[in-house]
Amino acid sequence: MTKISMHAASVPAFAKMLGNMLSWLEAAKAHAEARKFPADNYLGLRLAPDMLPFTKQIQIASDAAKGCVARLAGQEIPKYEDDEATLAELAERIRKTRDYVLSVPAAAFEGSEDREITIPRRSGEALKFDGLSYLTHFAQPNFYFHATTTYALLRHAGVPLGKSDYLG
Repeated sequence: MTKISMHAASVPAFAKMLGNMLSWLEAAKAHAEARKFPADNYLGLRLAPDMLPFTKQIQIASDAAKGCVARLAGQEIPKYEDDEATLAELAERIRKTRDYVLSVPAAAFEGSEDREITIPRRSGEALKFDGLSYLTHFAQPNFYFHATTTYALLRHAGVPLGKSDYLG
């Protein structure tokens, strides 16, 4: 049976999708320029009135990736202000997140599959996982949910993206 390390199961996947997200933002910028409207019009996009807007989707995807890597590596989670107000600032956040994720050495993940991970919640009891369950049943699904929503919002707005843009 082939084993995969926690680093190999997390860092390359997060880094690749973060890179794809940067490409989507470039496509959105080009689409806005071609249609002669401000690219920052995308920031408030929602598919439904009760969902978080485009900006929050990227912020949460970023938080999911950096939070997962930091927790698994036993590091302090980098703190970002959540104050991005332009497409360019969102792209910079994605770059910063990808750079952080790629900076954490594989050795820092050793034994993390069994590390206890606690996720505080605003209301109620904290969520507790072992590292492997946290990665596969919480962090990655959360990350991909918000990355996919970002993609869907741009597609809904007419940005010419396809499945190959999502998969990279």
